[in-house]
Amino acid sequence: QGLYQQAGIPAITAVATAPKVTEQFAPPKYPLNYVFRVAASDAQQAPLIVREAKRSGLSRLAIFHDKTNYGRIGEEELIKALRGQGLSPVYIGQFRLGERDMIAQLSRARDLGAQAILTYAIGPELAQIANSLAQMDWRPQLIGSWTLSMSNFIDDAGPNAEGARMVQTFISDSTDPLRQDFVARYLRTFGGRRIPSAVSAAQGYDSLLLLAAALRHSASTDGKAIVRALENLPAPVKGVITTYRQPFSASDHDAIDLAVPVIGKLQHGEVVHAYSNERTQKRRP
Repeated sequence: QGLYQQAGIPAITAVATAPKVTEQFAPPKYPLNYVFRVAASDAQQAPLIVREAKRSGLSRLAIFHDKTNYGRIGEEELIKALRGQGLSPVYIGQFRLGERDMIAQLSRARDLGAQAILTYAIGPELAQIANSLAQMDWRPQLIGSWTLSMSNFIDDAGPNAEGARMVQTFISDSTDPLRQDFVARYLRTFGGRRIPSAVSAAQGYDSLLLLAAALRHSASTDGKAIVRALENLPAPVKGVITTYRQPFSASDHDAIDLAVPVIGKLQHGEVVHAYSNERTQKRRP
């Protein structure tokens, strides 16, 4: 993001979730912040992960994360969210990318009475967690960030992924016609039986809709003008995730708020809504 900021080029990220992504160039330190986001930040996802564990009646929780910045920031946000609920993790496991065997760390979490595994990692390593749990014949609830919906987790874990729950801004089984049309058009264009990362696709799609609205509003390709237009969009923008009403301001470059994300679960190899009332919930009109 630093290169875009230095060059004065507006950038909308549709996948990066670290809170500082949109905060590091904020005023008053910088006169203009060129970095925007259409994705649920880790500061939003972590409390929802903890809330889901509590909703399921689970309080003895282990955290498993990879050693990348993504995993470490997720761990920090999960610990913060747990503290907010008067809880602390019974165990914290961390692993390198490409890790193949999680059994030793998972055994430690099991011995400490973990009822659920809260995850912050990417698809392949998440699959190794699920597959290791199956080898152990231990089935704690798996709850994590949006990456549990990645196809490389679903496909690599197979039936061992069943029941995993994750924070989602977009789920393909929605009854909303606009969302259904988006999924159908994607699959017609790219093929396959599912969108490999529906969250990424929807967030990227809505990012372009917001950018197009800003270009129309500014009637300019000047970076400063586009930033000001994004911060002051005069009309709602109807996306596939939500309808955006003034999604950005000079002090807030995150388009997704806590009213948007829902909880998904894996069922027969597909991400579906964990709660039926959220499936029928319309985009904000």
